[in-house]
Amino acid sequence: MRKIILGFILSILSAITYSQTKNGYEISFTINGLRDSTVFLAYHLGDKQYITDTIRLDNSGRGIFKGKESLPQGIYLLVLPGKRYFEILISDDQHFSFTCSYKDPFSTLSFSDTNENTAFLSYQKKWVRMQQKSGDLNKRIKNNKQNSDSVKTLTGLLKTHEEEMKSYLKSVINNNKGNLLSVLIKSILPLEMPVITIPAGTSNPDSLRWILTYNYNKDHFFDNIDLTDERLLRTPVLQSRLKTFFANVVIQSSDSINKEIDKIIGKCSGNYKVFQFVSVFLFNHFRESEIMGHDAVVVKIADDIYLSGKADWVSEEFKDDLRKQVEQIRPSLIGEKGENLIMDSDKGKYVSLYDIEKDFTILYFWEPDCSHCKEVTPKLRTFYEKARNEGIEVFSVCTAADRAEWLKYIKDNNLIWINGWDPQRRTRYDYYYNVRANPMVYILDRNKMIIAKKLAVEDIGSFIENYRRYVR
Repeated sequence: MRKIILGFILSILSAITYSQTKNGYEISFTINGLRDSTVFLAYHLGDKQYITDTIRLDNSGRGIFKGKESLPQGIYLLVLPGKRYFEILISDDQHFSFTCSYKDPFSTLSFSDTNENTAFLSYQKKWVRMQQKSGDLNKRIKNNKQNSDSVKTLTGLLKTHEEEMKSYLKSVINNNKGNLLSVLIKSILPLEMPVITIPAGTSNPDSLRWILTYNYNKDHFFDNIDLTDERLLRTPVLQSRLKTFFANVVIQSSDSINKEIDKIIGKCSGNYKVFQFVSVFLFNHFRESEIMGHDAVVVKIADDIYLSGKADWVSEEFKDDLRKQVEQIRPSLIGEKGENLIMDSDKGKYVSLYDIEKDFTILYFWEPDCSHCKEVTPKLRTFYEKARNEGIEVFSVCTAADRAEWLKYIKDNNLIWINGWDPQRRTRYDYYYNVRANPMVYILDRNKMIIAKKLAVEDIGSFIENYRRYVR
């Protein structure tokens, strides 16, 4: 009995000792053909990579990355001299080893004590081969596009191969349930679109099919991603999917985008770190966007997240500065009514923006000495000469203070539209229309609602034509 008890105690002590040795991380490795060199362990965060550990190999090419605290789980990179690298998974068990050669790390890579990395490596190698085959078939289809029989045969082969690729992904997911590899592979699994049936007698079946396809793709785009799983933060997956969704899937109108932002934020709010990452991504993505109307998305994100107190990762100074920026943008958002401007003119009498009774008013801010304005103003004059009798007026506002120069430019360039003059900026046009640079173009409808802004002059005609056709 004493032997049994002693054995039981020793087994417990052994288990405790084993558990203690498994704290933190310890990754030992050998790079054959490389010695006395620095090697980095890096991780993904969004579309960037950051170094988390550094060691120098001994003269046999051996090294160990280790630390007392476990690493956040995700895809990491082993970065070797000469810009060579390969990826590994850091998951639950962070004590393992591997070997490879410096000349060809990926092909010679071999893991010990980590079934997940062994499976990850097997997946990578097979997936590369499958993608190469897919690329070859697409190339053959392109090269044989004059031969319909060959194209038909090759297209069939490609479709079969794509189904094999999907089946392979599903098998990897099923064989690795519960671990990080399964989460990663599931996130790239293509969305399976159901057969869409259009009711008989539909007046415009193609349009309805497009709408139904769009809505299904939009509503199910994130079905294979758990937006509360913070392991995805240390991979390129989450940011890539967010970028694809908001740049290529959702219609690029602020109303459509804002609805989807509410859904995404709702899904990830259960995990603080994911919520923070998604919020920062969305804010930066739309703040840097050049697409007209996306400033309304920035205002929404600022109001709902950053200025509401939810973004506790930013300073009060940042919020104060952001609040000022938002208040500068808010009055001139598309969909807002443009502020009336009453100012002096080149005719010596006051003119009012609201007095214009045309279908469209082009509000044009410019300066005679501005180099870009010198290119744009003649183009706008040419457009105006053709369109002035089609319900279109131009209300121009010179932002420079030299009246003589302004009048000379008007005369020399035959600017026969409405020429406004407010050198003291009593109308506060710079605030109401957020004028920070010249030239700047707004388009207002008959009711002086802002319907477009910052358009290139070359695009004004097509915009107004499409607005008349599809909006009015």
